Amino acid sequence: MPDSNAVNTMFARIAGRYDLANHLLSGGVDYWWRQRLVRAVHDAEPGAVLDLATGSGDVVFALADGLPPGVQLTGMDFCQPMLDEAVKKRATDPRWAAIDFRQGDGMALPLPAASYDALTISFGLRNMADRHQALQEMRRVLRPGGRLFVLEFSQPVFWFRPVYYAYLKFILPAVAAVVTGDRSAYEYLCGSIEQFPGREAMSAEIRRAGFSSVKATGLSLGIVALHEACA
Repeated sequence: MPDSNAVNTMFARIAGRYDLANHLLSGGVDYWWRQRLVRAVHDAEPGAVLDLATGSGDVVFALADGLPPGVQLTGMDFCQPMLDEAVKKRATDPRWAAIDFRQGDGMALPLPAASYDALTISFGLRNMADRHQALQEMRRVLRPGGRLFVLEFSQPVFWFRPVYYAYLKFILPAVAAVVTGDRSAYEYLCGSIEQFPGREAMSAEIRRAGFSSVKATGLSLGIVALHEACA
């Protein structure tokens, strides 16, 4: 499992160019992945949403653009430099002024039980030191019947794996080194993607944490999955 301190330090190093690197390395498809998540959350019509591992805030800002006024939106991350980037973005658009950004560890959320209707986490679950504990914390802060939305890398369809893994091992770190100046951070991130469970195994982990009605949708030949579950 990842070391929390090392992950925090790594994200602090790349915070300033994290968004640019994501867009370039995904060929812009990350916008579409987030929109799939956002549409699913909007369909659930929540009154309060927590975006965990919010990073620089792209997901919670996208959520705000389509939810009705009065919905409580909170972005939480354990890396303060990433939150600083989110706060800078918030200041650029008055529609985002009410979004609350807070520092917090996904392993021990500084939140009362049953306080949110929906919880989203995008490309952050694989960086948790203990996924089971993190998922249990997510369930704790969700109200009964609340919805969990996990957007995360997964394992692609079989025939595409050699091409995909070659991209992760050789091309992605090299490009990221140019964009961010930090090749080692992306070598870690690529390794975490290769080791992450596929859709069925991840669905089983979510169920073991106490969630029900788990549904997984593969995106982009399965390299990403959107998991939805009920607390």
